[in-house]
Amino acid sequence: MLQRSRRTWVLFLLPATAIYGTFILYPLVRGVLLSFTDNTGGPSSNFVGTEQYRKLFDDPQVVDALKHTVLYAAVVLVVQTGLGLLAASILARRPRVRRVVSNILLLPALISPVMASFIWSYLYRPDGGINAFLGDIGLGRLQQVWLGDPSIALFAVAAVNIWMFVGYSCVIFLAGYAGIPQDALDAAAIDGANGWQRFRGIEWPMLAPALTVNVTLSLIGTLGVFDFPFVLTGGGPMGSTSTLTMLIYRDIFTRTDFGQGAAAAVVLLVLVLVVSSAAGSLLRRRERAI
Repeated sequence: MLQRSRRTWVLFLLPATAIYGTFILYPLVRGVLLSFTDNTGGPSSNFVGTEQYRKLFDDPQVVDALKHTVLYAAVVLVVQTGLGLLAASILARRPRVRRVVSNILLLPALISPVMASFIWSYLYRPDGGINAFLGDIGLGRLQQVWLGDPSIALFAVAAVNIWMFVGYSCVIFLAGYAGIPQDALDAAAIDGANGWQRFRGIEWPMLAPALTVNVTLSLIGTLGVFDFPFVLTGGGPMGSTSTLTMLIYRDIFTRTDFGQGAAAAVVLLVLVLVVSSAAGSLLRRRERAI
């Protein structure tokens, strides 16, 4: 009976295992092996060891792209998570409008990133909606060439990412709020704790699992960002918004240097795994300590 049960499990697992191996494991292993060759898209290639990785880190454009990627991820992580937490904290206290407002915040996520980027590219134009609005309300001194200034272009691109996904962060935190016992909040209020004290002493510790989910998803998404900078700036101006994914695209589709592109992809994979795993481990340790 036990042997038949095991056979049944194996039969159920085979389709999923075959799909996973074909579309995930095989491309992953093939990409790693490709990064140790000088393949340029042809049928033959030579093994070059770690030469592609050496060339990668000797390229100042790659180093700059790595810095931009990390900075972009940090900005989006902090601002998006903070705004999502703020919105969730407000909505948790206003059940009458919670569903409507949270749905409104989620609306941008229904748009494709490419379409959202095109919309914001018009808003960011020197004669676009943002500068026009600033001029109309008497803040003309704040008008900028948003996507043409190397000092602010990366932050302008990050703002589109934040606008699009802050609703996700809010909804995740609202799910965390749903797990906070109302009795604990009522008891704290009876003891004289104000809103900030209740948030700091009860809500923030109990939102730890929601924070872990938000941080992990944000890091994975932003470290691999491609569509927003590609559509909005193409990596410019002066390479100030180039990211690792854009260099991978350049090496594979423009230079047809498959070995170099695969090496950059492996570096990106390691970066995502290390950063997200480290952040997740620290946050889960915090959860257990609470």
